[in-house]
Amino acid sequence: MKTMRTQITHNFYLDEFECRDKSDISLMVFKNILRLANKMQVIRDHFGKSISVNSGYRSPGYNSSINGASKSKHKLGQACDFTVKGLTPREVADELEILMEEGTITNGGLGRYDTFTHYDIRRTKARWDKRTV
Repeated sequence: MKTMRTQITHNFYLDEFECRDKSDISLMVFKNILRLANKMQVIRDHFGKSISVNSGYRSPGYNSSINGASKSKHKLGQACDFTVKGLTPREVADELEILMEEGTITNGGLGRYDTFTHYDIRRTKARWDKRTV
């Protein structure tokens, strides 16, 4: 039986941002996911390439089980770890810095990792680099 997917932007569906443990989400988390997905749509439109969401919302239990940060914005539905087809995480993060400086997207959190880029819509600028190579 085919399951209906809830489209929340032109290119993104709600299930891409839901927790892997299939936990319920509160109204606040849902609203945050919508805000985040709209910013991710701007990013997707900017690159003109498909985006794969590795991690969106994480329930507190799931976040703990994967040793996520205790104050992770993922727990609020405000963060996304993702890749852009055909681009390195470095290229993506460098371009996001420009988009944030221009005010095109929220100047929130930007995390640099070896295999993905983290973006979140916190209200303050935050940067970190966890690359090992």
